Amino acid sequence: MRARITHTLSYRYSAPVLLGPHRFCLQPRGHGFQRLLSFSCRISPEPDHLYALVAASGDEILRARFVGSSEIFEVQAISEVQTGLAPPLDACLAGHEPQLPYPAGQLNLDLMGALAGWLPNGQHDPAAVDLAQEALMGCNQSALLFLPQLVAIIQDRVKYTQRHLGPAWPAGRTLKERVGSCRDLAMLMIETCRCVGLPARFVSGYHLVEPRPKRYDLHAWAEIYLPGAGWRGFDPSGKGAIDDRYIVLATSSKPALTAAINGSFSGPDQVESVMNWSIEAQILA
Repeated sequence: MRARITHTLSYRYSAPVLLGPHRFCLQPRGHGFQRLLSFSCRISPEPDHLYALVAASGDEILRARFVGSSEIFEVQAISEVQTGLAPPLDACLAGHEPQLPYPAGQLNLDLMGALAGWLPNGQHDPAAVDLAQEALMGCNQSALLFLPQLVAIIQDRVKYTQRHLGPAWPAGRTLKERVGSCRDLAMLMIETCRCVGLPARFVSGYHLVEPRPKRYDLHAWAEIYLPGAGWRGFDPSGKGAIDDRYIVLATSSKPALTAAINGSFSGPDQVESVMNWSIEAQILA
């Protein structure tokens, strides 16, 4: 699939404010099963200093610093992307399928951050451990059977709903609420996979669903690392294994590091801000 995405965000302040440093995760991934054909980002007011960097995840992000005050802050990113399908997992893993729980000692040390538990002491959420044990039942310790079974259990237990504000919930809260946004369901899958030794990370991007919705939104899903097949995307609020209609913007073991825009401002007491956004997508081929 070839697509052009125009992502616009605008902030209006009730009084002039000073913009602090900002971090932008708006450039689609340009490697793997996705090619970035073109990208441009317009920022107003114009930053005093704007530079790109490669994050720990390998994604390219932008950082900006500003001088002076403004009542308006606008960002528009225009991307053209070509996506393709990953080779089938059973073909990649034929005869070498990972058995669960997968021993951490056999993994590359670069993946350790994608195995850490959610709790402050590094332990896994007990709710995620229980869910992992349930998903393992009947799959004969097979990773290829575990993943679709986990997606099916999550979709049976949790009703998907949109929630635009707030961070992703931990596994225990999502299971208790029995309702969650795409980022909540993604975190539930991530935490559960980590319990059985599968590295997992959070993904922010676009899902160009059919039929076309009235309004596109940012979407979140999970990427699971399968030894022998690499990072593979799974959407527990969708159909499970992702296809070529998903466009990756940013990945991280910590969801907060994938936010489209992250920054701060300072101004008079009780200054108010209003944010508007739009995502327009055109399928080119």
